Amino acid sequence: MTTAESTSTRRGLSLPFSIRFEPRLDVPGWAPALTTLGAILVALVIGGVILWAVGGDPIRSYAHIAGAAFGSVGVISDTLVKATPLILTGLACALAFRTRLWNIGAEGQFFVGAWGASAVVLAPLLPPDTPALIMIPAMLLAGFACGALWGFVPGFLKARFNVNEIITTLMMNYIAALWNLYWVFGPWSEGGFQLTAQFPRTAWLPRLTDAAGDTPAFSGLTVHLGLVFGLLASIVVWFILKRSRWGYEIRLIGDNPKAARYAGINIARNTILIMMLSGGLAGLAGMSEVAGVVHRLQGAISPGYGFTAIIVAYLAKFNPFGAVIASVLFGALILPGRELQPSGIPAMIQGIILFTLIASEVLLRYQVRIERR
Repeated sequence: MTTAESTSTRRGLSLPFSIRFEPRLDVPGWAPALTTLGAILVALVIGGVILWAVGGDPIRSYAHIAGAAFGSVGVISDTLVKATPLILTGLACALAFRTRLWNIGAEGQFFVGAWGASAVVLAPLLPPDTPALIMIPAMLLAGFACGALWGFVPGFLKARFNVNEIITTLMMNYIAALWNLYWVFGPWSEGGFQLTAQFPRTAWLPRLTDAAGDTPAFSGLTVHLGLVFGLLASIVVWFILKRSRWGYEIRLIGDNPKAARYAGINIARNTILIMMLSGGLAGLAGMSEVAGVVHRLQGAISPGYGFTAIIVAYLAKFNPFGAVIASVLFGALILPGRELQPSGIPAMIQGIILFTLIASEVLLRYQVRIERR
């Protein structure tokens, strides 16, 4: 007897039909994309109903979000700037999630990556007059290395002692944020404020607007080299997952750990390596933000990129190229957020999308059958 049937019997009800959930033996290739699109549409409808219930105009609100994010070349540039750290942190989460490692620490890895890149300039590890061709790669390596080190800790604890990585990565977010605050309020503070001195120009990632002298059409466009880092990283992650032996091991571990262990795959070593690569990608996002946008280290450097990346990874179904598209969409939600009232509308929509995406997984794993009695 199904759940629906047993409940109706206990209450003395007689329904003319029964509902059953049967596991799918084969998921059609079009199903993930269709369920994702459906989840987004349902989330927008739910968000619209909530806006209407509190006295807002859902259509005007959504139209404003679309116009503020894609209405002109300038705002598209700003949207891509917001999407850049989401691409890298989204890839970090997607890679770990594909292996069923629930890395909830991309936010902290983002922070320590930003700190590592800043240390190259502020410690200083390199003198301020170092050419950009040396300074920027050094900051890139430092940001990636610090993020990878932050990912190593929960990876090692998971591999060696089977410590739940959700708890360790989540708690390490707070450690990373407080670590940054110590430096921006202490040794690196500029006048006691919650920020450091501005980086020298050689530590800035090139932007399109920097080439406006030769190409006037680029004037005011703030897209920077970090976007290229994100696109290249998505290609690398795709190649690793789809075209490499290590990627096969990653997919097998995620799909069936027992079969992977039986095949002789070292799960402990892969756990550590994947968490390090995931942390390194998130650290690279922190580097791109300090070098490409704010040009200094500050306490409020992230509006929650690492947490939004979780939704990005789910929306992309852990696909690297899908993470790029999803990041642009969420960048479009972040950008107009400061102009909408109440100000929590974009965050509300993000949360609803996450819940509808999780709910849509039921339709991928099970067939819903409604039968007459």
